[in-house]
Amino acid sequence: MPRQPNDSPRAGVAPVGIGWRHPHYGALLEKLPVLDFLEVHSENFFALGGAALAVLEQGRAHYPISLHGVGLSLGAAAGLDAWHLDQLARLVQRIDPVRVSDHASFARGAFHGKAVHAADLLPIPFTTESLDVMCAHVGQVQDRLQRPFMVENLSAYLRWNVPDTERVWSETEFLTTLARRSGCRLLVDVNNIYVNALNAQTRFGERTDPLQSCRDWLDAIPADVVGELHLAGHCHVSDEHGDIVVDDHGSRVCDAVWDLYRHAMARFGAVPTLIEWDTDVPVLDVLLGEAGRARSHSEAVLGAGLHPAARTQRQETLA
Repeated sequence: MPRQPNDSPRAGVAPVGIGWRHPHYGALLEKLPVLDFLEVHSENFFALGGAALAVLEQGRAHYPISLHGVGLSLGAAAGLDAWHLDQLARLVQRIDPVRVSDHASFARGAFHGKAVHAADLLPIPFTTESLDVMCAHVGQVQDRLQRPFMVENLSAYLRWNVPDTERVWSETEFLTTLARRSGCRLLVDVNNIYVNALNAQTRFGERTDPLQSCRDWLDAIPADVVGELHLAGHCHVSDEHGDIVVDDHGSRVCDAVWDLYRHAMARFGAVPTLIEWDTDVPVLDVLLGEAGRARSHSEAVLGAGLHPAARTQRQETLA
């Protein structure tokens, strides 16, 4: 019988899943390991049929599916790509995912009167005008999909120069306001926060403790707007241009990000958690081991009642 894990947050345990990528299609369907959900990149399944979609439907028979996009370009002043949104809506209707998400970024723009795509996740300025664009586009996506949507914070390697006449929001203020105004939820990528904090030192000369700045970031986000957490690895690159940390999803989660994950669990509670691994993909058992570590960390934090909701529930039970 197909296994149907429960992907709803539960007291004392966070649902944990992995990014299901092509090298693991066969191995996962053969082993059917204990996982609460699988995440796939939406754009890989926009075709009307074919082998990829057939595999996804096989996976959906055993696990809840989370659709995570990289191409909606929610922050683009040029507007959303109607074709892209139509394909996403069709896939959502076919797969009925537990969550649908994309990034607080842009990729599309107009060049010489034609729409062009950067094929990358580019950062948006945290201005009021940009916030208005994001809110409008998230609302458009939610209206089209007829379900709530999630927006992920970005790992960014450059910053915008904004005129002094414009208000600049902090990233946490920007994302929180986006969630409140649009009704979406946030997908908090813990690794992205840490990558940005490290690059703030090496690239932009900030003299702050990276771990503490990440904890402050997490503490500034209201718990009720967070719908999922992402964990991944990153790499350090040094060349003639300097040092930079790249969010390459190509290694195990580092100790510092595990520390921040425990902080996030204490802050947000039993939020669904995903292990991402997209480059230098190892054998499936490595990802399952990382998923097991995430489960152990979350159970240690939530089982100890460190999350306020867990403490309240325990007090009500004792009463």
